[in-house]
Amino acid sequence: MKAIVVFKIGDTFDRLAARIGDFEDWIVAGLGPHPLPVRICDPRAGDGLPPPHEVAAAVVSGSHAMVTDRAAWSEALAEWLRAAVAARIPVLGICYGHQLLAHALGGEVGYHPGGIEIGTVSVTRTPQSDADALFARLPARFAAQAAHSQSVRRLPPGAVLLAGNDFEPHHAFRVGDCAWGVQFHPEFSPEATAAYIAHFGREGDASALPSDEAATVLASFAAVARDR
Repeated sequence: MKAIVVFKIGDTFDRLAARIGDFEDWIVAGLGPHPLPVRICDPRAGDGLPPPHEVAAAVVSGSHAMVTDRAAWSEALAEWLRAAVAARIPVLGICYGHQLLAHALGGEVGYHPGGIEIGTVSVTRTPQSDADALFARLPARFAAQAAHSQSVRRLPPGAVLLAGNDFEPHHAFRVGDCAWGVQFHPEFSPEATAAYIAHFGREGDASALPSDEAATVLASFAAVARDR
């Protein structure tokens, strides 16, 4: 059976991982119960990228690395993403994964001129998201977890903007009918976000609150993968 492949391209802080797990654990938990097997692939560690035709769907995690570093493993994964999107394999990129998907498809990624966006933030859906498989059932405005200093400065050609806010206008986009990028972290818990707020010394101007609605993006993506 084809698997949902989670590309693990980053690691959270060691002390946080010891308490609540790492990025891939949070993603797998967020996907929820579904009939497809899940495979973890870490291209940084030399894991071979699976042939796209053997993959039911793919999730690309966040990372403390930067897309603009153009690491060899990152550029190879960008090429893989181009092939997967062309083959209409469901793809979900989260934070770094969101930016890498945009880069792979012709968008532009760079440091945000406003600096870091961190904490639980308010995100607003666009009218174009009303019929989207991942966003249509979300409220017009919802809370989401954020922790990023780079962002998608220009969307890929043909991308549909799904959500944003005043700081980050490109919080979510879709290309075609089954490739999504989300700058926010649907897999983050308030505890995870609080750890990032503390790491960056932003306790005075950022909060870590529940974001249950944003978290449904992962389960909705798993449903897309299942139905295909």
